[in-house]
Amino acid sequence: MKGRVSMSRVTYNVSITPSVAMDLIKKFQYANADLVHEEYNEVDKDRSIGTLIYEKYYFRSRNRAALIVIIDNFKEKTNIRVIATGSSEGMILNFDWGAANNFVKSVEKILDEYIIE
Repeated sequence: MKGRVSMSRVTYNVSITPSVAMDLIKKFQYANADLVHEEYNEVDKDRSIGTLIYEKYYFRSRNRAALIVIIDNFKEKTNIRVIATGSSEGMILNFDWGAANNFVKSVEKILDEYIIE
């Protein structure tokens, strides 16, 4: 992964606006997972924030995973945070057979050509 990675999370900057990034993710992620929540807010003419929340069932972990994508340009660059959760097999065993990382990487693949940091 190109961005700053921590477990099933990644953050990176892209060269496109938050609204364009959201549109690209929605266009290509629809076949991969179910969009359960979407919102986009313009704070002022130059700043905005968007959130996408997806859900997907992984057979290998026998559980549904959630993917949260937060996109904003509050610090001049468009920053994206991608977090996957809920993909582990059970309450005691916190092992997901790579499902969470796979889910996080799906967004990076969509935006790969726009990632700048």
